[in-house]
Parts: sequence; C-alpha cells; structure tokens
Amino acid sequence: MMRCRLSACVLVILLAVAGQAAARKYAAIFNFGDSLVDAGNLVVDGIPEYLATAKLPYGMTYFGYPTGRCSDGRLVVDFIAQELGMPLLPPSKAHNATFHHGANFAITGATALDTSYFVAKGLGKTVWNSGSLHTQIKWLQDMKASICSSPEECKDLFRRSLFIVGEFGGNDYNSPLFAFQPLEEVHKFVPDVVNSIGEGIEKLIAEGAVELVVPGVLPIGCFPVYLSIFKKQPEMYGPRSGCIRDLNTLSWVHNVALQRKIAELRKKHAGAGVRIIYADYYTPAIQFVLHAEKWGFLRQTPRACCGAPGVGEYNFNLTSKCGDPGSYACDDPSNHWSWDGIHLTEASYGHIAKGWLYGPFADPPIVEARHH
Repeated sequence: MMRCRLSACVLVILLAVAGQAAARKYAAIFNFGDSLVDAGNLVVDGIPEYLATAKLPYGMTYFGYPTGRCSDGRLVVDFIAQELGMPLLPPSKAHNATFHHGANFAITGATALDTSYFVAKGLGKTVWNSGSLHTQIKWLQDMKASICSSPEECKDLFRRSLFIVGEFGGNDYNSPLFAFQPLEEVHKFVPDVVNSIGEGIEKLIAEGAVELVVPGVLPIGCFPVYLSIFKKQPEMYGPRSGCIRDLNTLSWVHNVALQRKIAELRKKHAGAGVRIIYADYYTPAIQFVLHAEKWGFLRQTPRACCGAPGVGEYNFNLTSKCGDPGSYACDDPSNHWSWDGIHLTEASYGHIAKGWLYGPFADPPIVEARHH
C-alpha cells in the first residue's frame, strides 16, 4: 500500500516537472508594444530631462531604481519570462546586451499605425511615436544577423520562440482622443488599427513565428488620466465602477474587432501549426475595479497610487504626474491596481500574467497552448 502511494507521489512529481518543462520549452521570447511593456528602450542613451517615468518612485518595488518601465516594478512580460524560467528580456536597443534568449522591442508611445497615418489626419501634434509596430518588426529584422548565422537558423529559433505582440492601439486612439475629436470619429480608427496589427502578425509569421500572443487594450474609461481629462455627465459613469462608459465601449469594440481578426488569421494559417493567443487586459482591469478585495486591492474609486495628493479625487494631475516634483507614491503599491493613473502596478501585472499563462485571461492560455 505504502509502495503504491509512493509511486503515485513520484508520478505526481514527474507530471509536475513535465508540466514545467512543457511551459519552459521556449528558446526565446520576443516582445513588442508600448509603455505597458517597455523595459527601457526609451532611456538606453540617457534619460531625457522631461521624462518623469525614468525617475523614482518608478521601479521602487522590485528593482529599487527606475529602469524605464512605467510601473513600480515588473511588467506582464517580466512575469511571463520569470515564470517560464527565462531571464528578463533586455530592451532591444540596449548596448552590450545579449539577445539569444530574446529581446524587448517595446517602446513608450508606440502605435499600431505608422506616424504618417496620423499626420495625414492632421494629428501630427498629438502622436508621439518613437517606434510603431512595423518599426519594431524592422528592428527585429535588423537584429537577426547578430542572433543567428543564417536565415534558416533564424527561422528555427523563431519557430521555438514566444512572440508577444502588443498591446497596440492605446496610443493610436489617444491621438484623436487627446485632440478632443468626437468619439464617433475615434471609432473610425478601429478597423485601420486592427488591420495594422493583423499585418504585423502576418510579417512575424513570415519570419518563422508560430506561437504569438496578441493582447487587447485596457478599459481606458477606468483610468485616472482619462477620468481627469474627460469630465462627463453623471449618467455617463458606470454606477458600480465609476468608469466612463463610452470610453470603455471604445476599448471593447477594439477588442472584439481584434478577436475577429485573430480568428481570421488562425483559419488562414491553420495548416502551418500557427497558434495565435488572444490575451485579455480588459477583463482583469475591470475586475480590479469591481472586485478589488478579491485581488488584494483597496476598494475605492479608480485612483493612482503615485500622483499629486489633494489635487483631485483620482490622485492624478497632469502638471505634477508621478515622478514630477510635488508627486508622491502611496505607502503600499501592492494594494493599488493603478500605478500612475496611466499604467498599472506590479501587483496588477502579476495577476494578469498569471491569467495569460494559465487562464482565465487568455484564449487559449499560453502554457496550455504549449502542451498541445
């Protein structure tokens, strides 16, 4: 009886180890995106004076110093790398870094669409684009010579790698939103943004990628920056969440269109063994607001941990944002979901990463996809 139990234990351990091995089979991770996943590309050549996100208290929780990440600590991509037993991805522009386990091409301000699109719509002033999705893919193509010795070797590496493509879209919509264009106009951007993301996915598949994670956008109506800038009539706010409904609708519409695009691409590349995973930022962020205690957050109106106290109910002030003089971080960022009113705390990103890896915030979960 005892022997039987022992063998059962051994089997359980072996299965657990096999599960971990399955989750760790990636040769590398290549990440693309904007400030939600930028690991420091904007600051590799020194910190611009105007850049508050590269000053303390950014980085206070995990690194103890600012790294160029727009959070108090790690981002979703950092948690995913660690969980899969891989090193944190270096920013792709880093000097003297090795990229054999992957690279992070994300850069703050990135859009899905190229700058020319916004300029043509008279929005050149409200887009601050340091590298669109297609520019970032070009950076990957330029890097190939330094990480593999032949196109075949690159294809093989990419086939065994995880590609995280985004989130993209947030800054595309910010451009018309911050120019105070009517929301009907902003909605017209959705098909172009989603098609551009689709084209990016196609380019990466052509490079050899077979496993791609494509995140949707956050519910922007719940974020202090939007709540502070766009004052609405009382009936425009969710009664339980305090979020701006029509801004969340914009995010929702984008995510539905993106999931439709992913379904289309899955069908198109079904024979090639390509897996495209939709990763959800929207649902967890809404849950952080509506069911704060469940996630270890304070139950309160959407409120930035780091901001200018006493300025507004959301602890957000455009003239003294987190990292600017006059702003302070809350004592415990782990009980806040919003870090600076624009980005999330390390605690939030940890929950989201877990949901992408094991469910329920990904379709299908990354680790599950890896077992098939």
